[in-house]
This record gives sequence, C-alpha cells and structure tokens, in this order.
Amino acid sequence: MEIFHHDLNIDFLGMRKVSIVISAILLIVSVWAITVKGLNYGLDFTGGILIQVNYEQPVDVGEVRNALGKAGFEHAVVQSMGGTRDISIRLQPPKQAPGSKQSPDQIAGEVSKRVLTALQAGNTAVKLAQPPDFVGPEVGQELKTSGIYAVIVVIIGIMFYLGMRFEKRFAVAAVASEIHDTVITLGIIALVQREFDMTVLASILAVVGYSINDKVVVFDRVRELFRLTRKAETPQILNRAINNTLSRTIITSVFTAITMASLGLFGGDAVHGFAITMLIGILVGTLSSIFFASPILLWLGVSKKDLMPVTRENPELARRP
Repeated sequence: MEIFHHDLNIDFLGMRKVSIVISAILLIVSVWAITVKGLNYGLDFTGGILIQVNYEQPVDVGEVRNALGKAGFEHAVVQSMGGTRDISIRLQPPKQAPGSKQSPDQIAGEVSKRVLTALQAGNTAVKLAQPPDFVGPEVGQELKTSGIYAVIVVIIGIMFYLGMRFEKRFAVAAVASEIHDTVITLGIIALVQREFDMTVLASILAVVGYSINDKVVVFDRVRELFRLTRKAETPQILNRAINNTLSRTIITSVFTAITMASLGLFGGDAVHGFAITMLIGILVGTLSSIFFASPILLWLGVSKKDLMPVTRENPELARRP
C-alpha cells in the first residue's frame, strides 16, 4: 500500500541545514527543561505509602479513584492487583508539621484510616487487605538508576546490531537519532511537567524501539540503492531511500498513533501516561527518520564503497586459500 507516487522525489537532504538547526534548538531546549525544570517524578520514583484493600464484590478501578479524589487524594495511583476485588493504592505521604515526631509507620497508619473511610463512604464492603507499608525514596532512586541503565543497554545493543548488519557509520547515525528522539521526548515531558512514572519509563523504552525500526527500514533501502545504482551521489541515494520508504513510514506512524490515541482516550488513567508519551515519541521519531538520521549519515561520509559486499578481489582475501 502506498500513499505517495513511486516517482516521488522530495529533496529532503536539501533541507538538511534547516532541519539540523531545528533539531539542535529542540535538543538545547529539552536539555534545559530536563536539567532546570526537571522531571515530575511520580510515586514510583519518589516513594510513598502503599495501601492494599479488598472488596467483597468486584469493583471498577475508576470508582475507587473517584472516591479517593472526592476525599482529597487527587494524585493517588490506583491499580488492580490481577483481579477485580484486590486494589493497590499508592499515595504521597502528607507534609509533616515542623517538630513532628511521627514515625513513617504511624503516618502510613493514619493515612490508611482516612483512605478506608473515604472508600467506605461509597461502598462499605471494603477492608484493608494487609497493614499499610511506607516505601522510602531509596527504592525510587534504585528505579531511576535501573531505568537509565535499561535505556543505555538498549542503545548499545542497537548500535552493536546495526554495526554488524550495516556499517559502523550507520550505527553511529542511528544512535545519534535515538539520543535525539529520547532527549526531545523527555524534554517535552519535563517542559509540561507531566508525571513521570513507570508507565512513562516503559513508553520511553518503547519509543527507542519504535524509532529504530523506522531508521533500519530507511538504512536498508540506502544499502540496496547503493548496490543497485552505478552512478549516483550519496545525497541522491539518501533522498531516494527516504522517498521510497515515505509511504511506509507515514502509514506505520499514523496507524500506531491512532492505536495510542485510542489507548489514551479509552484505556483509563493507568495507561494514559504510556499512550501520551508514545504519541510524542512517534511524532519525534518519524520526523527524525526523515530529517535527522540521513543528514547525519551524509555528514559521517557514508559512500557506495562502504556498502559493497567484500569479494575475493580484496587483496587480503585473495591471499587466502
């Protein structure tokens, strides 16, 4: 299926100076937003009070969230625990008055009583499943560290794979694009101060995977055209590769975006952050596949010679038996 004519010939590489300048500005703004404004970490990373309740009858998570919202717990993280009767609730601990000597367990106990009262106002058949637990910020710090390691491992794995499959300059261009997409997506989240929780972290990793898929398709076409074309300059090959894969890029992005929009609209609060982050990542990743990755490849000096299969005419191979 194609939405553009197969002879489409838009000079994307001719716009590379403008696109690189725009990318540089977005990266600077994103780094500023991340370092100055910072990410608005959710309970997954800051710690808090964990309360688990049990209902006698199946209950909707949305009803529990609404009941807590009416009682003043607007930012509670409410999740089902694998069924429709057991619910997990995480809350920020209340600010303590100066000089207060309450222990974390005492604070958790008081908050759990208020939560239970709020829930019983709408449904009396609810009780604590187990004593409340206070989760310190140390756990959140471990999650932050693990998340950073996960992103680094993914990017290194992608670089290694592309270096083996194509050529090292393709790997460098792909990793530069991945860093570009990840930083700008995080920068937008920091700029609007959207809550950064585990679902958003999972979405960032998904964006990295989604974005690289687009680049691999374009790079694959670049390699194919280099091998099929006798006389053509590198910018012409890169332009033709982008134009040849443009329909596939747009169609994939649009349908994935529609899926994520549906998830965000109808999936509930638990996956809302994931869907919104994916939508941002899809937009950034699609644009970088067209306007950022190939100019970087051109700047790195990739040529037809780099991609031709090695033959026995190679002096080193010719000496082999």
